[in-house]
Amino acid sequence: MPAQVIPEKTFQGIHVLGRENISPSHKRLEGKIAIVTGGAKGIGEATVRLFARHGAKVVIADVEDTLGAVLANSLASSVTYVHCDVTLEEDIENLIESTISRYGRLDILFNNAGVLGNQSKHKSIVDFDVDEFDRVMRVNVRGTALGIKHAARVMIPRGAGCIISTASVAGVMGGLGPHGYTASKHAIVGLTKNTACELGGYGIRVNCISPFGVATSMLVNAWRSNDEEEEECMRFGTPCEQEIEKMEEFVRGLGNLKGSTLRAKDIAEAALYLASDESKYVSGHNLVVDGGVTISRNCIGL
Repeated sequence: MPAQVIPEKTFQGIHVLGRENISPSHKRLEGKIAIVTGGAKGIGEATVRLFARHGAKVVIADVEDTLGAVLANSLASSVTYVHCDVTLEEDIENLIESTISRYGRLDILFNNAGVLGNQSKHKSIVDFDVDEFDRVMRVNVRGTALGIKHAARVMIPRGAGCIISTASVAGVMGGLGPHGYTASKHAIVGLTKNTACELGGYGIRVNCISPFGVATSMLVNAWRSNDEEEEECMRFGTPCEQEIEKMEEFVRGLGNLKGSTLRAKDIAEAALYLASDESKYVSGHNLVVDGGVTISRNCIGL
């Protein structure tokens, strides 16, 4: 099945930005081929932009076709979009094969696609929702495992490659998220360590990043009450500035490191480090980006 590569065009109701300047003085990913799943918005979007500015050819993989295509069209011609549902193995296979067909190799896979699940309901284990649990595990764990599987398949013959996955502080300690989400992020940390043990023998590095709360649309949407005022605030699935500021203030109140606000670009910078040759001897590592939250308190009541 050929890749669904969306051609450049203007989508009705969405402003297409001009192409960005991607010529920093030091390009840390010059000539690298990268895939970012869940790359159409949030942490994925920030990473796509940063990787492209540092010289990588980037494939955005997502189910948000309009957002993904608009993002690709706003960047350099070396950034493309491919529709990919990470829970479907055939979509993952198509993503990897189409990337190899287009560029000849794969250097970096960033398994960033994921779901939070409902953050405000079914928090007690006595109200455990098995369907919600299965949905979260299917996207977060199955999607990550399939990404690692098929990236490794093409990286092993070359004896090189870098695989990064988005985990969470909820995968470091308890009390930081609902049970299903917490279980899924612990699983990603475990997959990272186990596959790093195996793939290190082929020169492939496997790491993950565990962020604290970032006020992306996914986090804001998970906590929203869906009243009319909030619905009016949303446009194209993106929270308004007021909602983002409210979430950032909430997260800052829970944080340990004062004077800073964690944003998607900070996680992108962590991914850039792990994807670059600057981390050439880092593997099996969970890079926690939380301002010290997980070492400063036992539980914050989420």
